[in-house]
Amino acid sequence: MCQRFSMAAELPEVQEHFQIDRVMYYYKNRYNISPTQYTPVVLQQNGVRILDEFRWGFIPYWGKDAINADLRNVHQNPSYRKMVDKQRCVIPCNGFYYWKKEGKKEYPVRVVMKNGSMFGVAGLYEIWRDTRGEPLRTCTLVMTDANPLIGEFESRMPAILSLENMARWLDENTNDLDALDPILRPHVTEEMHAYAVTPLIDNDEHDTDECIREMDLKRPLVKRLY
Repeated sequence: MCQRFSMAAELPEVQEHFQIDRVMYYYKNRYNISPTQYTPVVLQQNGVRILDEFRWGFIPYWGKDAINADLRNVHQNPSYRKMVDKQRCVIPCNGFYYWKKEGKKEYPVRVVMKNGSMFGVAGLYEIWRDTRGEPLRTCTLVMTDANPLIGEFESRMPAILSLENMARWLDENTNDLDALDPILRPHVTEEMHAYAVTPLIDNDEHDTDECIREMDLKRPLVKRLY
């Protein structure tokens, strides 16, 4: 399960990489995105790619995969299948956070692309309405099997899409889960890299570039928050 990630890049770079036609909110760098917080999402509507901001985590919590949609359950859950038909999105990222155990010690790491590039994760979205009828836009990351690198921390990993597969995932004329299933595969391990970061990423309110700086493991580590 992925419980934290970052999306820190200048807006023109984001627009170019994800081929964004329209930006619908005030974009800013996010160094530590956690569940229930808002995150950038890419949608395609009538052939136009839109960058918007959705809440990470479905409401109500009708399933244990409220923040991560496990690919195995996507096939079995009718609610997921409906969203795969018409409510697909891409969630921009440039790093995932995990906790690594070495003996009795535990410290956080950030997993990134070796070339430093941002990337898109297959996502699903839903629009819920509260008791007043106000819409709340929510999203989740689609998960697949972990590659060997992520497998050191978790058994599942977000389904990272190539630029070509991103176009297929966002294609409004495609609504066949079986046709999309082959593109939801573990990303190539050799293209990814993990490095230690500050334990302060466990604090939901800590959202500065300190989160993405490499940490010297020789320095004393603070305890993890629970």
